[in-house]
Amino acid sequence: MKGQHEHPVVEKHSIHLVSDLLHKFSRWYELHRERELLASLSDEALKDIGMSRADVEFESVKPFWNDPMHK
Repeated sequence: MKGQHEHPVVEKHSIHLVSDLLHKFSRWYELHRERELLASLSDEALKDIGMSRADVEFESVKPFWNDPMHK
């Protein structure tokens, strides 16, 4: 019947849109989690990786959507 099926291009675009959104949400969660883990490191561990507590504070206040690698 007429109008029951989406055009294949529209359907493919919708799938890519959903996939892109899921990737973006996943990346935001990953950034949030990495910043939490960084904040939980001891001062000694931070020194080992060349970071200070001030560096961690600077990084941890960034919003989750701030992705320095633009992934």
